[in-house]
Amino acid sequence: MSTLRYKTIVIDGISIFYREAGDPNHPTLLLLHGFPSSSHMYRDLIRDLGDRYHIIAPDYPGFGNSDMPARERFAYTFDNLSAVMEKFIDALKLTRFALYMQDYGAPVGYRIAVRRPELVRALILQNGNAYEEGLGPAIDDGKRFWANRNAETENAMRGALTLEGTKFQYLHGVEDPSKISPDAYHHDQYFLDRPGNAAIQLDLLYDYRNNIKQYPAWHQYLRERQPPALITWGKNDPFFTDKGALAYLRDLPEAEVHFLNTGHFALEEFHEQIAEYIDVFLKKIP
Repeated sequence: MSTLRYKTIVIDGISIFYREAGDPNHPTLLLLHGFPSSSHMYRDLIRDLGDRYHIIAPDYPGFGNSDMPARERFAYTFDNLSAVMEKFIDALKLTRFALYMQDYGAPVGYRIAVRRPELVRALILQNGNAYEEGLGPAIDDGKRFWANRNAETENAMRGALTLEGTKFQYLHGVEDPSKISPDAYHHDQYFLDRPGNAAIQLDLLYDYRNNIKQYPAWHQYLRERQPPALITWGKNDPFFTDKGALAYLRDLPEAEVHFLNTGHFALEEFHEQIAEYIDVFLKKIP
């Protein structure tokens, strides 16, 4: 079993927390987390794969154990999150890695991949959407919010920041609720409930509309670069549906796709299965 270490590094005056496991001489996996989580969502996967891979899993500014700079000092947009993560990659001297993206990890990771395609050895996509047909019914409040941010549409989004909203993300569509640790959603909720964090998360939820505008650029990257891709998707996700997983095949016809009978946070139930998929997949890549 590889030792898991908990570290921090300062990027542009912001302390970025990250988990690291494995031998740096082994192939590197960079794990980018979703909302409302942090690198904590990868805790099991890191232990599953840490003896075979060098694994890095950071928390974005405003998430998990990283600093939460004031909105007046740091604009919470996906452009800015990706810029910090790109500097994080360079600070750790990561030059080639498989990029695992879930939920928010996709808009952060794709921006980096488009700017620095030479960094990306392969893509691993787990409910990380890049196609409009993948936007599920649970995104409808978000669409109204993007179209017109006002008190009414913003209030509708606040439900996503409550414990009830966080539990929904973890429990909806799962195969066996008894496999979902309450520690996971209470961990996320602790950080969401910090004073000032709701405003930060609303800024990012509103900025999500700009990710959809980036989809054509991401599709062009996929078509032109043809990165090897593994897609492991919780098929019952109400946010990013199985249609979004299948849409990848238009631009990546050789992608490997696996559907899992679970919801948005597939690793909570199927981390061992996903780890096996990853290991087999990466061993086939030169």
